[in-house]
Amino acid sequence: MDHRQTVSSSALPPLPITGLILAGGAGRRMGGVDKGWVLWRNAPLITHAIQILQADTAEILISANRQLEDYRALGYPVISDSCATFEGPLMGLSAGLAAAGQDWVASIPVDSPLLPHDLLRQMWQVKMDKDLVVVRSNQRWHAVLVLCHRRLLPHLQAYLDQGGRRVQDWFRDLDYATLHLDEAVLHNCNAPEDLS
Repeated sequence: MDHRQTVSSSALPPLPITGLILAGGAGRRMGGVDKGWVLWRNAPLITHAIQILQADTAEILISANRQLEDYRALGYPVISDSCATFEGPLMGLSAGLAAAGQDWVASIPVDSPLLPHDLLRQMWQVKMDKDLVVVRSNQRWHAVLVLCHRRLLPHLQAYLDQGGRRVQDWFRDLDYATLHLDEAVLHNCNAPEDLS
């Protein structure tokens, strides 16, 4: 039996990363509600997202387009998309990169409560000399789960200015690292049936 002690991520100093929670979607498959406030295991999804990030980040930003005062009441800065038409998660990432106090930004969706609590440390470990880390499972990309250096903001903004919205298309021509995770921990609460 291995009796070596493991150090929890909460016992380590925070990484030089701004954690960005993407909570600005329209929630169409959830009936149009703001998913950050949908309950999962008796707590709002935004609470679970904060818990995933808070031990390992230097700061947390929340990207939201509705219920802004409710999000601000949580005690973290809230940023919004430059347009109010729910143009997708890259708009939130762009705003987060522009507002971040750290050179590195790690984004997570508000609706993935099973993400590992050492996610940021896993991303940090695989980034090597790359400016971007993207998460994928053996089934698909989970491209809103990224660790991104702020120097990629002009590249992202140019893509958005040209009308691009698909995350996979944005990073396709970049030199990025990949973090592989099990599909089970990447579960999204997109619709009411996903909450069970």
